[in-house]
Amino acid sequence: MKRRRFINDSIKAGSILPAVGASLVVPAMAAQPDPKASHPGTTPPPEDVVIEKFIEGRPHAGKVFAAIQPHCDDIAIFAGGTVAKLIAEGYTGYMIRTSNDDATGVGKSVGEQVLNNEISNDATAAALGLKKVYNLGYRNHRMEEYNIQEIKGRLIFLFRLLRVDTVICYDPWSQYEENPDHYVTAKAVEAACWEAASRDYPEQLEVLQPHGVREKYYFARGPQLVNRVVDISKFVDTKVQSNVVIKSQGPGGDAGANLRKKLAAEGKSLSLLGNDDTSANFNYVKHFMLDIDSEYLRGTPSDKAIGKKYGLEWAEQFHYIGPTSSKLADYIRKNS
Repeated sequence: MKRRRFINDSIKAGSILPAVGASLVVPAMAAQPDPKASHPGTTPPPEDVVIEKFIEGRPHAGKVFAAIQPHCDDIAIFAGGTVAKLIAEGYTGYMIRTSNDDATGVGKSVGEQVLNNEISNDATAAALGLKKVYNLGYRNHRMEEYNIQEIKGRLIFLFRLLRVDTVICYDPWSQYEENPDHYVTAKAVEAACWEAASRDYPEQLEVLQPHGVREKYYFARGPQLVNRVVDISKFVDTKVQSNVVIKSQGPGGDAGANLRKKLAAEGKSLSLLGNDDTSANFNYVKHFMLDIDSEYLRGTPSDKAIGKKYGLEWAEQFHYIGPTSSKLADYIRKNS
């Protein structure tokens, strides 16, 4: 899957969300002029970012999240650590894959591609501890030709059926996303989150109750508003493994073993890859895909670099949208 390089700090704007649980609000360092910017004398405004850390004791027991991805490698690449963290905190998680991944793979028939990517999708869901996988089966890289109303309706049904509280998905508001499967899925998810709480699709309400999604963790390959950073230090190895088991596509899988064999044929070696294929695959994902060569392989800053910026070892960043509540009752209590 083609990944786009980008400069993450090119957009910094938006309102600040309150910290919850073990979250911590920290002011960002004052921005410095970018000498490569078209107007180097200007600086983006500083912002506050919520740092979300792991909470012991399963505080989210009883809550449900849906990790929604167009392709079998998206969640593992961008949000695998956060998914593992939320499950450790008590969430029940489900995977929803919108495409059938039928246009990837070299030297494979379409049927083989679909099967291999389904196997990888199930494997990464198992590695992350997700309870069940739902495959919607739309043609890969052709989701613009489908009626978004149909996609949205199916998501609304699943949100109501599973009583989803939180979603993790591509950011519908990110810029320069080139993959139609990514932005069509993201826009359908965003609309379905609030519509699931309404009386829309009344035929569903004969068997299900309205249930809106209250929390959203949105990730992106390009510039986006980043207002939440999740500490995944305890779960980075789980994220690594969720990428290693994806053998059909993506920058993980057997890339480490393949590189080790290639170097050996040239009379070279890298100690970082270890002495066997299993170690090579794991270490390649952890140290190259998630760190050293992250922007080339994933189109996103290193998880280690993001963590270092906020005093963490490893971290993922998101455009987070959380629940709001009315202030009217409090105002009446104080002023009536």
